[in-house]
Amino acid sequence: MAEKEQTSEPPPSIHMSSKKHRAEKEQSSPCVMTSLPEDVIIDILARVPRCNYPKLSLVSKHFRSLVASREIYARRSLLGCTEHCLYVVLSNAESGDHELYILRRKANGKQGLFLINSLPSKPRSGSYVAMGSKIYVFNNMTSLSIDCISHTAQPLPSMPVLMDVTYADSIDGRIYVIGYIRDLDSKKEVMVVFNTETQTWEPETIKIDMVACECVVMGGKMYFRDNENCVVYEPKGRKWETGEMLNAKEWENACVVDDVLYYYDDEKNKLRAYDSEKKCWGVVKGVEDFLTMGRESGWWKTASYGGKLFWFHDEDSYVGATIFAEISLERNQKRKIRGKVEWWHAVEVAMYVHVINSLAVIV
Repeated sequence: MAEKEQTSEPPPSIHMSSKKHRAEKEQSSPCVMTSLPEDVIIDILARVPRCNYPKLSLVSKHFRSLVASREIYARRSLLGCTEHCLYVVLSNAESGDHELYILRRKANGKQGLFLINSLPSKPRSGSYVAMGSKIYVFNNMTSLSIDCISHTAQPLPSMPVLMDVTYADSIDGRIYVIGYIRDLDSKKEVMVVFNTETQTWEPETIKIDMVACECVVMGGKMYFRDNENCVVYEPKGRKWETGEMLNAKEWENACVVDDVLYYYDDEKNKLRAYDSEKKCWGVVKGVEDFLTMGRESGWWKTASYGGKLFWFHDEDSYVGATIFAEISLERNQKRKIRGKVEWWHAVEVAMYVHVINSLAVIV
């Protein structure tokens, strides 16, 4: 399933002497770019899309060092050239192993998954949260942070309580990790807070009076849903309240884009949206043909991706492929939402592989 970038080779019909002549010419005429000052080279490379960095690293050892350096990513941020990159967590149904892949456009224009070989094996359960250029992984045994610039991982301090992690999300630099503590035959749902600035856990353990089956963040608040009710938690005031309008739909596998909740209603075959500002439900128009085409494909999950909606198929693959799609969103003056399918592809994966999650990072 993992792929490697391919470099172009000259056709075999070219005579060896022409190869030699070209090589001698290249040696006598060094690349103009390499003669430029270092700062100018970094400025140029910082403007190049990150998907081209694997090919740039083949130019020379110097280029390989530059495109992997933190300096070039700092310059990208300064120049406003940062971009969202999508990472996908896959699980093998037979071994249970979790692996992290990056979704990248291939030479044929379609999307492909590329394995991040440098990372250690991930926990077989737990939750993933993307913040800036990092991915945080929380598990009842081991938690870690993944640097998506260097593709390295660092362990995090142990959680203050031993619990089975079910969800995690972030607000204002803090990650709220939700899970349950087993107490004899019952489950107690709790929430602990990790401060990403200090890289420490906050001492308070927050109790949740429900067993949440869904959790999203909108407008600085956390929305929890079980099989019957929806409650809202506001961290700033440490307040709990009911979410009556959200109870109107049995939303699941949802995500939030610009404080609007989206989920696929498979029973009605509609992409539904909840506007947290107007506190009302609506239906996203413009994607009806795509929904009809994909209706027989099974469960779908949604994810936020740079102001867009990312969809992926959420079932074990028995055919060696799974469907990914990207949907752009527009709101008119009446806040009615219209979607446009930018692209969709059946992306090659290994047999019996399960898509666990997708995460958009900024690099």
